[in-house]
Amino acid sequence: MDMRDFTDDIARSVAFLSRIHMPQRHFVNFDGRLSRAVRAFPIAGLLIALPSAAVVAIFSAIHATPLFTAFVAVAIQALITGALHEDGLSDTADGLGGGRDKESALVIMKDSRIGSYGAVALILSFGLRVSALAAILPELTPSGAGVAMLAMAALSRTAMVWHWSKLPPARQDGVAASAGEPQRGAVRLALAIGPTSAVILMLLAGVPLLAIPLTLLAFGATVTAFSGIVDGKIGGHTGDTIGATQQLTEIAVLAALALTV
Repeated sequence: MDMRDFTDDIARSVAFLSRIHMPQRHFVNFDGRLSRAVRAFPIAGLLIALPSAAVVAIFSAIHATPLFTAFVAVAIQALITGALHEDGLSDTADGLGGGRDKESALVIMKDSRIGSYGAVALILSFGLRVSALAAILPELTPSGAGVAMLAMAALSRTAMVWHWSKLPPARQDGVAASAGEPQRGAVRLALAIGPTSAVILMLLAGVPLLAIPLTLLAFGATVTAFSGIVDGKIGGHTGDTIGATQQLTEIAVLAALALTV
């Protein structure tokens, strides 16, 4: 593996998944397709989550309340990503919940207005993530809590690649279709890097050994179940469903960790 190419893929993945500006040298002759770059999604997730992880560690060290710390951490994440994944979750919820068939679901998902399904999904997403994180913080050291957040970030971005690769595009003119189909080798590498780095990080964080396989099980079950629902409803992925996968996986792994630490 060429490390220069992999570094370029990390920078391109960070730029795609967040509002962080990366050096222009990483985008020379780049056509906007992420077929190979998806292999770097787990690493990009770690980098994007670093500010939130640092806040968690610092606030925990100065004994800020867990609930306040969790809210600030999740808010920072939303700001850094531009609420990209939250937008995908709300659009997906509106489409799958309100669409009578594939065509109507896709029309609803493309509509920028938020409906009742989307609003409820966002409320639940923020509420579940904040409450789960608040439950985890007192059980880990300040540095351990920050490192655990990085593990969750790696898994949730890996989930995006897995969902993206499992299904064909639901429409040919969407963001996901224009970004290209993930290469098989890139998918395999992402699926190796994500869970492996998450396990290492959870061990470093001091997460109980029992919690690690349960967290990985939550990761796998969420992607599999959600991809099946999406396939049955619209017959493929969209940029929105890829973003929703990140949100749902983050909720699931945080919940699994909260129930076992």
